Amino acid sequence: MSVEDDDFRLRFSRRYSMGHRLISGEAPNCRVPHGHDEIITVDIVAQERSRLDPETNMLAEFDRVKRRWFRWIDGVVDHSFHISDRDPLLGFFREHEPDLLDRLLVTPGDPTTEIRAACFKAKLSAFLAQDEPDFRCDRLLIQETPANAVEVRTSDFARYLPDGDYWWLRADPSINDLSPKT
Repeated sequence: MSVEDDDFRLRFSRRYSMGHRLISGEAPNCRVPHGHDEIITVDIVAQERSRLDPETNMLAEFDRVKRRWFRWIDGVVDHSFHISDRDPLLGFFREHEPDLLDRLLVTPGDPTTEIRAACFKAKLSAFLAQDEPDFRCDRLLIQETPANAVEVRTSDFARYLPDGDYWWLRADPSINDLSPKT
């Protein structure tokens, strides 16, 4: 059953700071590492059309549905450096800054707002599947700057991501699949 426009949605927003760089050459100014303060907003809906809980008059208690997501954004994504899996800086970090590997959010190709939106929607979907299976992420928006944002609504967002067992598909706090510290 599809969710209609008149159904209830739970909407959560969170601000975080991040750094990134793009190496493809399509955005020359973004080749230099730099940062943004971004706002991520998600809409959570019930998997099936549902009524409000007659005891609480709620679709779900906010904190229960957003707690793990916010913990991940605040504790792992905030102040992380977003980098391509093909960026030569990964070698630098491995050799000279191995203690920072867990702060690198690694994407397939350039860490554009579009691919990060797909990765983040996949990660939130993994959290919800494990913790709140009655709910799904219907919409995810990343406000990169006051003038630029990317929104993903498709339920087929995984088509933009490679197949495999990657960090964005696991309901754990990971942001990369780099080798653990030795």
